Amino acid sequence: MTENTQQQTAPTTELPTQYAPAEVEGPLYERWVERGYFEADAKSEKPPYTIVIPPPNVTGSLHLGHAFEHTLIDALTRRKRMQGFETLWQPGMDHAGIATQNVVERELAKEGKSRHDLGREAFVERVWQWKAESGGQISGQMKRLGDGVAWSRERFTMDEGLSQAVQTIFKKLYDDELIYRAERIINWCPRCLTAISDIEVEYQDDDGELVSIRYGEGDDSLVVATTRAETMLGDTAVAVHPDDERYKHLVGRQIKLPLTDRTIPVVADTHVDPEFGTGAVKVTPAHDPNDFEIGQRHNLPNLAVMDERAVITAHGPFQGLDRLEARSAIVAALRAEGRIVAEKRPYTHSVGHCSRCKTTIEPRLSMQWWVKVGPLAQAAGDAVRDGKVKIHPQEMEKRYFDWVDNLHDWCISRQLWWGHRIPVWYGPDGEVVCVGPDEQPPTGEGWHQDTDVLDTWFSSGLWPFSTLGWPERTESLEKFYPNSVLVTGYDILFFWVARMMMFGLYAMDGTPPFHTIALHGMVRDQNGKKMSKSFGNVVNPLDWMDTYGSDAVRFTLARGANPGVDVPIGEDWVQASSKFANKIWNATRFALMNGATVEGELPDPSEMSATDRWILSRLNKTVAEVDAFYDDYQFSKLSDALYHFAWDEVFDWYVELSKTTFFAGGEGARVSGRVLGEVLDVMLRLLHPVVPFVTETLWTTLTGGESVVIADWPKDSGFRDAAAEQEIALVQRVITEVRRFRKEQGLQDAQKVPARLTLDGTALAAHEAAIRQILRLQPEGEGFSATASLPVAGATVALDLSGTIDVEAERKRLAKDLAAAEKEKAQAEAKLGNEAFLAKAPDNVVDKIKGRLAKADEDIARIQTQLATLPQA
Repeated sequence: MTENTQQQTAPTTELPTQYAPAEVEGPLYERWVERGYFEADAKSEKPPYTIVIPPPNVTGSLHLGHAFEHTLIDALTRRKRMQGFETLWQPGMDHAGIATQNVVERELAKEGKSRHDLGREAFVERVWQWKAESGGQISGQMKRLGDGVAWSRERFTMDEGLSQAVQTIFKKLYDDELIYRAERIINWCPRCLTAISDIEVEYQDDDGELVSIRYGEGDDSLVVATTRAETMLGDTAVAVHPDDERYKHLVGRQIKLPLTDRTIPVVADTHVDPEFGTGAVKVTPAHDPNDFEIGQRHNLPNLAVMDERAVITAHGPFQGLDRLEARSAIVAALRAEGRIVAEKRPYTHSVGHCSRCKTTIEPRLSMQWWVKVGPLAQAAGDAVRDGKVKIHPQEMEKRYFDWVDNLHDWCISRQLWWGHRIPVWYGPDGEVVCVGPDEQPPTGEGWHQDTDVLDTWFSSGLWPFSTLGWPERTESLEKFYPNSVLVTGYDILFFWVARMMMFGLYAMDGTPPFHTIALHGMVRDQNGKKMSKSFGNVVNPLDWMDTYGSDAVRFTLARGANPGVDVPIGEDWVQASSKFANKIWNATRFALMNGATVEGELPDPSEMSATDRWILSRLNKTVAEVDAFYDDYQFSKLSDALYHFAWDEVFDWYVELSKTTFFAGGEGARVSGRVLGEVLDVMLRLLHPVVPFVTETLWTTLTGGESVVIADWPKDSGFRDAAAEQEIALVQRVITEVRRFRKEQGLQDAQKVPARLTLDGTALAAHEAAIRQILRLQPEGEGFSATASLPVAGATVALDLSGTIDVEAERKRLAKDLAAAEKEKAQAEAKLGNEAFLAKAPDNVVDKIKGRLAKADEDIARIQTQLATLPQA
């Protein structure tokens, strides 16, 4: 067994009769923080174990997704801390550019003001003020959950150190010609008034309209179809496939663009699918990414016809209309001219929406800053291919490669005021100067800084090393980089993980930011449905914590966590986890009151009963099992293993089987009390990373140790006792069979029944007292009549049920069971006697049928014996 090396005080066996999480959790967490258990020392000689928190938005509050992810990270770091690692769980928050700016702008709107009324500097100051007063409430909620983060190291993506890191890497990328400025089509949000990246666009099926419009006249006409009729005002060509015979006579010619005074060319481009629709497509280079590429190939002009709010700017009767108003008006005008060939509405199609405000995205030609991701993405892909970084579960690798191997250049500029301002200055004569953190920006008349800020993911992509002091070569950076593992959801594999991989490899001389990427799924409701306010199924985890305690919420989430798979959760499951926490409390309290202790050496196995040796054997197997599951990030399996060991084997079997020993007192009770203390000590340490609060209270009470947070993680001692496990398995079989029989007879659990136990010559003999106590079996006494007899495990349990059962009803029940067993036997024998079946059936199928036959024979013998022992009518 393992030894706890902490200094111990005399343990106390006093525990309140009821576990009250609300009274325990807050004070315990404050004590842990005050004692510095979660802090990390860069000077320590212990091996490092580092995990960064996926930084929540400063605008956010704890939701179930946070609680889920934090539970898994906390479990990993608590275990590693107990294993002797210098453990750093790095906390912090993201400035969340668009989200935070939106919050503060809404606050200003209540005052009848906009950010433009304040001006840039005053507005940014207002955001900092909001952060100081209202932002970061999630930190307190993380403490409620029990997050063991190094609070003294908390960082914010806009603090001075991280801002220096952002400016440093921008300058480095710029100097290496990996950052450039260019006019391209971007995703534009007319509500947030900024560009957003591809991964910030959410696609959903919307009902729109598909209109087919005739361009040109007579033989020189063709038909195009569009869901965005308003963009036709910006068309600069119609494209057809070069091999499409229908349109070869038109290629290179000009045709009339309806509703305008312009003519536009017909161009041939292989991008066009001649089998789709009419085989002709309108080309609007300033308002569609594919059209932009066609325009580049054919030197077409880029004609923007909408402003930043998606209002039509093209001259004519539609100028000043919102895009949706213009769409209806343009279709009506085309219809009036006889230009509409076909209309389909509703026409369901996939439409991009801003992930933050849900506004429909407008593709827009815009001058923006870009990262040339080619070489960076290549390195990020190779790091996984070469085995430097492992993705868990491995089947998620394909999704990762599909993304990084096809990554487009990244638009990093945002038209916001809150964020890291782009460190580029423009001069009066067209000069462009990128300024590093230690450089002075140019001054003088006509010089001004770029007004855009950087995409939030640009700064959060530096998180694994910027939080450790980079670009300075700090002790923390040397000690804790790279991270040991990144635990995050598969949904931000592209948002955040790929960014960190690219930047980490680039900035840290080819060293990836983490060794392992452990991906988990999304939390869903108990029916597997996505949680959404619109569905009315969103749950505030704080409400569940108030009702059931944080341990119950944590255990429920961990028990549902299969790698890369979504996690359904319902209140019933949290309630069940609360019962588990209470079971641990009540059973440990009972054990402490009845001799469980960690004092003194563990007795030699020769002094122990088979029950003692069995539970120690099962304990060590559980330690090994839990370790293997942790190393494979199988949180669900390790939680299940701990649940069944604690509830089933320790409390329901070992404690019950040992009660007669404890009640008898003497040497046997002393030995079993020490064994039970050992089992509880190890079990509570195993449970601690997942359910930290209840285990802290119970473990310190049991052992007198300072804290289970800094206790040693249990090790498998190698102790196994197969004979004891087989012996207790027989005892369990007898008890389970008799319990089943009693239940079938409608006997109450507490109802005592006279019984004769024929156990001589079996391994069961030593357990008669425990069997009788658990099953409420009285000595047979005078006038005993065996009205039922159960042969099981080589023994016989004869029961006197006179006056307690309906003999005739019991005879009918047994006869029915016998007929079913005989039918099962006949079917198994028929299959095993069929040579054709045996020749084709796999070995495992044949073995299964042989097992069914053996079970049927056993059931027949048991039922026949029971029938024979029933009193005659």
